[in-house]
Amino acid sequence: MLTIGELAAYAGVTVRAVRHYHAKGLLPEPERDNSGYRRYDAGAVVELLRIRTLAEAGVPLARVRELLQAGEEEFAAVVAGIDRRLEAEIQERQRHRERIARLSSGDGLALPSEVVAFLDRLRALGVDERIVQAERDGWLPLAARSPGRVAEWIARKQELIADPEFTGFYLNLSEALERGDDDRSLVVLADRVAAYLTNLADERGEEYLGSPAGIEPTFVELMDALAFDTVPSARRLIELLKQRGWDGWTVLHRTPGSHVTPPTSS
Repeated sequence: MLTIGELAAYAGVTVRAVRHYHAKGLLPEPERDNSGYRRYDAGAVVELLRIRTLAEAGVPLARVRELLQAGEEEFAAVVAGIDRRLEAEIQERQRHRERIARLSSGDGLALPSEVVAFLDRLRALGVDERIVQAERDGWLPLAARSPGRVAEWIARKQELIADPEFTGFYLNLSEALERGDDDRSLVVLADRVAAYLTNLADERGEEYLGSPAGIEPTFVELMDALAFDTVPSARRLIELLKQRGWDGWTVLHRTPGSHVTPPTSS
């Protein structure tokens, strides 16, 4: 016969847990012997193990009481259900582990693979990491909001980045990050970008540079703010572009009644 401490040790629980199960009516509490101790037999160990196993599997104690009194068929059916639930939880946790493991891949945790490839392409071209991060921060809300449109939008960006002149804009902006707003390089860059956008709009149509369908102006403003916070010189560049007939960062468009100012430098 076992004392309550020995019973708890055999079943891998605490004495406090045994007393709690007594109080809940899950485990019968034996009478005290002549020495004033409660003594438990092997059946109590088996019963306590069943209680512990069910409780650890997440079965509410009220339900544990019912199962302990159920027939073998009902008990087996419930245990099978618990097993299925635990298997589903294991699979879900495995998916979480895989996502956490992907943290080492950086952008790949939250962005589609084609966007990650675009960001990696910018890095390979030598674009400053702050500009790459601004691009990434813009793609995060876009991809979360309209995942079905990402492939279309990124294809346009990939097409643009294949143009050496367009790539040059990224690189020039990278060089301008450490310079003041009055730096001459930003003026030259604004001239080049304005002329490029005008030619592109004439060839492809202004809708080619326009807003992705379904993106509200307030959302565009939010993404612009993200870019300007990361790349302050971008704000100055947009101010210069406004003087040359173009406005916007996330979404480019001609200003009403605008014309392109001739380049101020060769």
